[in-house]
Amino acid sequence: MSFLMLQAYLLLIRFDLYLPRGNFSALYDRVRNYATGKKVEVVDATERICSAMDMACIWYWKEALCLQRSAATACLLKRYGIPAQLVIGAQLMPFKAHAWVEVDGCVVNDKPYMPEIYAVLDRC
Repeated sequence: MSFLMLQAYLLLIRFDLYLPRGNFSALYDRVRNYATGKKVEVVDATERICSAMDMACIWYWKEALCLQRSAATACLLKRYGIPAQLVIGAQLMPFKAHAWVEVDGCVVNDKPYMPEIYAVLDRC
């Protein structure tokens, strides 16, 4: 678990570098083109990876934004062979945007009803 948490923490740092520059297209491309590794044969791999990301966010020196956290989670899941998708959604009134990760159409790093609250704008 500690190695997973370290990997999660390093991915948080990597994706944090895109945000101050407003380089969202580069962040998006990075997640979309991240290669899916060989499938890990662990029963609860998705849950372990998401828990490691949660712990990394707790120890991160500043608040991890949903886009940063979800991009890092999606890439970490892909690294271990889990076909994850970063989902970006928005609602009109009041205007809000949010990002989360889905595996096989199920939200894995947020509340399961996110697709009901936010209209899905894109998946990568």
